Amino acid sequence: MHIHILGVCGTFMGGVALLARSAGHRVTGCDANVYPPMSLQLEAQGIALTEGYSDDQVNLNPDLFVVGNAISRGNPLLEAILARNLAYVSGPQWLAEHILAGRWVLGVAGTHGKTTTTAMLAWILEEAGLNPGYLVGGVPQDFAVSARLTDSPFFVIEADEYDTAFCDKRSKFLHYRPRTTVLNNLEFDHADIFTDLAAIKTQFQHLIRTLPNNGLIVANGAEGELRDVIGRACWTPVEWFNSPEGWQAGQPSADGSFAVSLAGKELGSTRLALPGSHNRANALAALVAARHAGVPPSLALRALECFKGVKRRLELRGEVGGISVFDDFAHHPTAIAATITGLRAETRAGRILAVLEPRSNTMKLGIMKAQLPASLSGADAVFCYASKLGWDAAAALAPMGGKARVFEDLAALVAAVVAEARPEDRILVMSNGAFGGVHERLLAALAEAPK
Repeated sequence: MHIHILGVCGTFMGGVALLARSAGHRVTGCDANVYPPMSLQLEAQGIALTEGYSDDQVNLNPDLFVVGNAISRGNPLLEAILARNLAYVSGPQWLAEHILAGRWVLGVAGTHGKTTTTAMLAWILEEAGLNPGYLVGGVPQDFAVSARLTDSPFFVIEADEYDTAFCDKRSKFLHYRPRTTVLNNLEFDHADIFTDLAAIKTQFQHLIRTLPNNGLIVANGAEGELRDVIGRACWTPVEWFNSPEGWQAGQPSADGSFAVSLAGKELGSTRLALPGSHNRANALAALVAARHAGVPPSLALRALECFKGVKRRLELRGEVGGISVFDDFAHHPTAIAATITGLRAETRAGRILAVLEPRSNTMKLGIMKAQLPASLSGADAVFCYASKLGWDAAAALAPMGGKARVFEDLAALVAAVVAEARPEDRILVMSNGAFGGVHERLLAALAEAPK
């Protein structure tokens, strides 16, 4: 079968393309911006890419068009598909019907930590010899590609609450029917499609209603919103983590190791390359989910010790003159605060210079601008890029006084950060986009700066 994918360079749809190719289909795709790293992964797999959404792509005559959720009515190729009554389906539906059907699906849901926890879980199963298939919404550093298909019955997937497609406004995760389900946390996000937190909770309740009674929910006991959703109606056993009655992670010792216990009984210890209590929670969730698939905790603890992480999740991009530049996907106030806190917990004594691009749809709408000063308070200095933002970032960050500066010109921002930085400092770049290549520009400018 020839499949043509609209929006193929997104992390999810790119993963769908890789899986379809592995399943033996001929795959082509298009996107408004054909860009690395996904474009390089796809081209390496022999997937031909077209820049843009020209309507003449219908002349490729594929057997099926698979439509990503970034594609809206008015898109010229989508309009041509509809006008000619050509066969199309959403990415999540195609995945559910052609890849996930009949498998033991382990889905990782929640507002934060999905990508890291999904990669952790896939890695634990890999180290246990279970050879899982997976789809990670990022680039895992422990695997060669972001998605793969194997002959294993186990498939690990990042279960996103974002909507499915222009024709299906349900959350993506409702298509996956997981047997093992991780619920990491639950906060308001995606203000472009959800009116409030209650609307998101309804989607999570719909997910819970699809779970089997021989499955397992692995839920964060410290999250009151999750306890509320599960408490409404649930037919599936629940194991809690971050909770005295369930699984807990101890505080890290001097060497970074921390104990893992169940109902107060210590089962072992591990250490992570990734700092922060949020990553210890991610590790707990992955361990408990893997245990449901038959992996002993002792093996999971060993696997976590060699887990490298995911690109753009507190990823060190380079170091010049003792100044480190990190890249992180944090784009929600809670994630921003957790990332800064995690970086601060490291023993290094230097300052944290936070460089923020409020780029997500929720951030662009200004829904959470009032929370930004508190979320950034752990940084020593803040540099905010506010080009075409639509709300007054300077006013929003005014409570931080001279600690925060706002720029509409990227070159000026880079110059200001480089002028401020000194040896031992950590420059923490936070954005869910490419941010104009700011990481490379910072490293280059630091290398050229007078010593």
